[in-house]
Amino acid sequence: HQDTSPEVCAGVYCFDLEALSGVLGKVDADNNQGERYLTRVFSILSAAGATVSAIPHVDAAELHGVNSRVELARAEAFLRHRKLTCLMESGVTVRDPATTYVDVDVSVGADSTLYPGTILEGSTVVGAGCVIHSGVRVTDSQIGNHVTILDGTIVEESSVDAEATLGPYARLRPGSEIGPGVKIGNFVETKASRLGAGSKAGHLTYLGDAHIGENVNIGAGTITCNYDGSKKHKTVIDDGAFIGSNTALVAPVRVGKNSYVAAGSTVTKDVPDGDLALGRGRQVNKAGWVKKKD
Repeated sequence: HQDTSPEVCAGVYCFDLEALSGVLGKVDADNNQGERYLTRVFSILSAAGATVSAIPHVDAAELHGVNSRVELARAEAFLRHRKLTCLMESGVTVRDPATTYVDVDVSVGADSTLYPGTILEGSTVVGAGCVIHSGVRVTDSQIGNHVTILDGTIVEESSVDAEATLGPYARLRPGSEIGPGVKIGNFVETKASRLGAGSKAGHLTYLGDAHIGENVNIGAGTITCNYDGSKKHKTVIDDGAFIGSNTALVAPVRVGKNSYVAAGSTVTKDVPDGDLALGRGRQVNKAGWVKKKD
C-alpha cells in the first residue's frame, strides 16, 4: 500500500527502448483524471515477464521533486551549496556561501577568494590565487592565475591573463583578450579587443575592435570610434604608445610604436613610430575679456 511503502517514485526512469516502445500503446487513461501515466508501463512490462526493479539512491536530496518555483529555488540552493562545498574543500575561500553563485561547470583554482555577491556562470575557468570582489559577474570566460577583479565588474566570453587587474565597474564584452599584468580600471569597456602585457586603461574609456600592444598607456576618456554608421573598423596601437586623455581615435587608424598622442586630440590619420600627434585647436587667451563682456 502507498501509505506504508518505504519507497518513493523519484521520477527518474531507465528503459530498454525496444521494450518500452512495445508497450506504450497499451497505456490507457482509465483513471479519475482521464490521463495516460508513464508509470503504468511498469505493471504492463512486469506482466509481460520483463524485469522491473527499483534502485536505491544514497542522497535523497538529489531526488527532490520540482513542481513549483519554490521547489525549484530549493533545488538550486542545494546544488549551489554542494558546488561551493566542493570548492572550499579544494582550497577556495568563499566569504559568504549564501550569496555566492557558481555554476556546476565552473572551475576555480586553489587559494582564490570569492567575496559575497560573486556570480560565476557557464564554462568559466578561474585560476589559482585570484581575488574576485563583490558584485562581479563572469560568464563563459577564462581567468588566469593571480587576477584581481574589483567590485561591480562584468566579464563576458573573454580571456584574462595572469596578474591582471579589472575594475571596479569595468565591462569586458565578448572577444576581449586581456594580457598579463594589464590594468583595466573603473568605467572602462572593451569589446573584441586585445591589450598586450603591461598595458593600462585606467579610467572612463571605450576600446572596441582594437589591437593594443604591450606597455601602452590609455589616458582617461579615450574612445576608439570604431563604427561609421554601417561597418566596424579596427584601431591598432603599437607597443609603448602613450594616448593622452580625452582622445578620439577614428578607425581605421594606427598609432605607431613609442608614439604620443596629445590630450584632447581627434586622430584621423596614422601616427608614425616615435611621433607626437596633435589634433586639437590651439588655445587662445583673450586678455580682460570677462570685464569687457558686460
